Amino acid sequence: MTAEPGPVPNLPLRERPFDWFFIVVFSLFTITSLISDMLPTLGVDISSPSSNFFVNSNYWYASDTDPLFMEPPVWMRIVTGLSAFVYMPFYIVLVLSLIRGWNWIQLPSVIYATMISTITGIIVFGVEFFGEPEWQTTNPVKFLAFNLPYVLIPIVLLVRMRKPSPFTRRF
Repeated sequence: MTAEPGPVPNLPLRERPFDWFFIVVFSLFTITSLISDMLPTLGVDISSPSSNFFVNSNYWYASDTDPLFMEPPVWMRIVTGLSAFVYMPFYIVLVLSLIRGWNWIQLPSVIYATMISTITGIIVFGVEFFGEPEWQTTNPVKFLAFNLPYVLIPIVLLVRMRKPSPFTRRF
């Protein structure tokens, strides 16, 4: 009679070099959720220049790239609210999970990647490119440069988390 093999141990972070990419990117996503998504969610006016660095940064981005972000309708404030109050805490937990190799983060990662690709990838991009004329982006190249990583990187994370016990193997 042969013994059942035990669970495969997780690889240490030094043997998962691609996870460093996710650690850096999702740490940056934490900061951008705090800086850019919190303001429209809380109703801070970013439709004109300001002496406040964060408001002025958002004004600079919105005035030249994203009119929908400048004066967001209620549904857009819900989208930014998800980023500020749901995704941002998830990013912190994800970064810790990547560092520590917590396999349980797999299902939340799949849920997150599905939500972000649906909400941002379909709804927001759809309005920006095909919606009401007053909300369509004035600079599509700049809009995509700023926003496409927020959709593509979660999809890459989804690929990374596709198998059970994702930290037992390299990407």
